[in-house]
Amino acid sequence: MTGHEREELLQALKARFERHMPRHPGLGWAAVAARLEADTQALRALRAMEASGGEPDVVDLGEAGGGGGRGRLVFCDCAAESPTGRRNVCYDREALEARKAHKPQGSA
Repeated sequence: MTGHEREELLQALKARFERHMPRHPGLGWAAVAARLEADTQALRALRAMEASGGEPDVVDLGEAGGGGGRGRLVFCDCAAESPTGRRNVCYDREALEARKAHKPQGSA
């Protein structure tokens, strides 16, 4: 990922973070950004979610879900419906090959 792509992704994530503060009470963007900057694997995964039409955001799972984001950050797709880039896709090769009719164009 280029520096420009990284910055563009972080700006999109920040804007979504700020628009939906109730999803992550008590968590500030500076803390999220610092952890993301240090985790290129997470950034690649979030970029793939964005590229397929998703809306990844940090969520607070509460104490039962691992400390409400205080121990680790949990991102999930908060899109209102399945993004276009993820519809009609098989999630395993065997299922894709077994389809006779209405075969998806690809597999995840």
